[in-house]
Amino acid sequence: MSTVGWAKQSDEGGAGGGGRPARTEPPGGPAGDGQPVVADGMMPLWAVSLDWELRRGRQVILNGQIRDRWWFADRPASFREVVAGLLEARGAEVVGWWDPVGGLTFPLPGHAERFDELREGRSSGRGQTPGGAATPGGAATPGGASGTGTPPDAAGTRPPPQGRGDAEGPLDGAPDASARARRGDERDRGRERLLTPRQSGRPRSFEDVVATVHRLVALPDAAVAFVFEDVDHHLPPGRPESHLGYLRLRAAMTDAVTPRSAAGPAPHARNAVLCAVGDVGRLPGWFHLEDPRVAVLHIGPPDPSERRLWLTWLLRTFNGAHESSRADLEALVGATDGMLGWDIDSLARTSWMRNAPVGKPDKLLELHRLNVSVDPWTQLDRETVAGAAGVLGSRVVGQSVAVNAVASALQSAFVGVDFGSSGTARPRGAFFFVGPTGVGKTELAKSVAELMFGDQSAYARFDMSEYQQEHAAERLAGAPPGYIGHEQGGELTRRVQERPFSVLLFDEIEKAHPKVLDKFLQILEDGRLTDGRGQTAYFSQCLIIFTSNTGADQVRSLLEERDRLSYPQLEAHFTRAVEEKFRQIGRPEIYGRLKPGVVVFDMLRPEHVARIADRLLGELAESVRERHRVELVPDTDTLHPWITERMSDPAHQAYGGRQIRNELELVRAAVVGHLLVNRPEPGSRIRVGLGADGRPWVTADGAGPFAGEGSVRS
Repeated sequence: MSTVGWAKQSDEGGAGGGGRPARTEPPGGPAGDGQPVVADGMMPLWAVSLDWELRRGRQVILNGQIRDRWWFADRPASFREVVAGLLEARGAEVVGWWDPVGGLTFPLPGHAERFDELREGRSSGRGQTPGGAATPGGAATPGGASGTGTPPDAAGTRPPPQGRGDAEGPLDGAPDASARARRGDERDRGRERLLTPRQSGRPRSFEDVVATVHRLVALPDAAVAFVFEDVDHHLPPGRPESHLGYLRLRAAMTDAVTPRSAAGPAPHARNAVLCAVGDVGRLPGWFHLEDPRVAVLHIGPPDPSERRLWLTWLLRTFNGAHESSRADLEALVGATDGMLGWDIDSLARTSWMRNAPVGKPDKLLELHRLNVSVDPWTQLDRETVAGAAGVLGSRVVGQSVAVNAVASALQSAFVGVDFGSSGTARPRGAFFFVGPTGVGKTELAKSVAELMFGDQSAYARFDMSEYQQEHAAERLAGAPPGYIGHEQGGELTRRVQERPFSVLLFDEIEKAHPKVLDKFLQILEDGRLTDGRGQTAYFSQCLIIFTSNTGADQVRSLLEERDRLSYPQLEAHFTRAVEEKFRQIGRPEIYGRLKPGVVVFDMLRPEHVARIADRLLGELAESVRERHRVELVPDTDTLHPWITERMSDPAHQAYGGRQIRNELELVRAAVVGHLLVNRPEPGSRIRVGLGADGRPWVTADGAGPFAGEGSVRS
């Protein structure tokens, strides 16, 4: 939001207003002259938009940051003070405010007494009463009748009008005229009761308040305005009484008329009936979507000009303010993007609590957002970080280039030395893993999470194949206000808000829709992303990893063309394929940000196949030990040559470690068959291997081999 300068109250505003506050106009003349407005702290932009919507003849539902503070008349003010001040400046004689806790209150002095006068139909010396026309001497009669009109009752309403039969008597030749007249009287009295509170005093219940408001705003004799705050909590959806309550409230909004006392340049606003809610999605859709006379106005966080006003006013309360410069103020304006007025106030308190001077906005914002004293990056063991390449290399076989690149990023994050940024820190590391399928890209991300945090749950995987549609982009940052699921936030932003220290893996990023990729531009550049609720997630403590198989479908043909494909040749192929992919989808700027972190994974070489097979066989042996308490011993003398030969086929080599697992399914099936048929005793030992005919066998101590079903697949 930006602030807009407003002219001082004009002298002409008091004419015809009976002492009402003068009307104000935007600088340069009335709204709509096309001239730019000046930011001077007099009023936030959403308040100007509210005024314009009212002058267009609409009622408004305000939603969003209604609990925040704003600038109004060169001072900090609450949401209620801003709205009430605007309505009074526009000529409202009464500004009423209803909420479920306090009921009907009046935030401005003298408005409660004026409300009682209008409700009871008493003359206030202004020459008229609700529902009546002025008479000589200032007296008035209800309904505009003169002389002997019947006065209003205690509730401030006129007695029911006489029916046609009472006025004229029965008509000759119409025996049912009296009955028709009585029915007409009942209809008239029913209409009066709809607009009449149930009690003679000031209304207390929601139903009575709405009825009184409906009656007053529908009369043109006085300028009144009412605001219903948090009505969504009082009328929860799904209840019949809530449905009726919303219908009555909308009737009051749409039946409001323009008061005759309106002054100033046209067009004039109708009597205002506003709603203020935190989330418009909690209101029934039909309440505001089915009537063009009801507009929705979203109130977002302050924009740079408003944040500059806040910080100028609060700068003296920051730690180190006496040593700060104009450049420090501007840096803090950029760093507080997305923060609310109350957040900026608490930021000043944080500067003292955490001894972070205003001259170091990056550090101040980091301490304020994390709200913790322990940074896992600085708590890592120095020796573990120094030997990260060895630890990760033991988990991910045959990927020394990728392992060294990630280990270098971890060491940089631990030391904390990096290029400066404009207010907010970028992610601690951003990588783009690309290469053949099944070579350890996902495994490396899991290994990093376990190394840093000792917990694989710090690793979060997002399968980008689920984000192939354009609308799926909203799943990451959440649906906008008014849409289903808005209150839940985004999957990605919610995860980072809950666990700022995370490893984020976006798997198979090439399958995502280009609109989804746009979400990552702000993350990679500024380290932040704001969800549909207006809450910002900060990625400054995250390690982000993208994986892609772009170019992997050509690996098999490359292997068939050459006897051996070197790593430099493979790296050139995948780097070219990735760059071309981003150009095809029209997002070269994303590749430009990711290019320093592009890591090409090597294909599985013959010398690595046996190590990966041993790891899979070890997992199989552990499963047998846990479930059956039987020791499984693989016969590596027969299994290693067999699996190495199988993986030398280019058709198999292109699928990496997944193909090794597929080949070993033959061995697993033989073990399962042996356990079912022989039911070995707990504590015994069995051995598994491969015969000369290519068929797996399983044998126990002192027994012959058990041949599993099936043979080696071609």
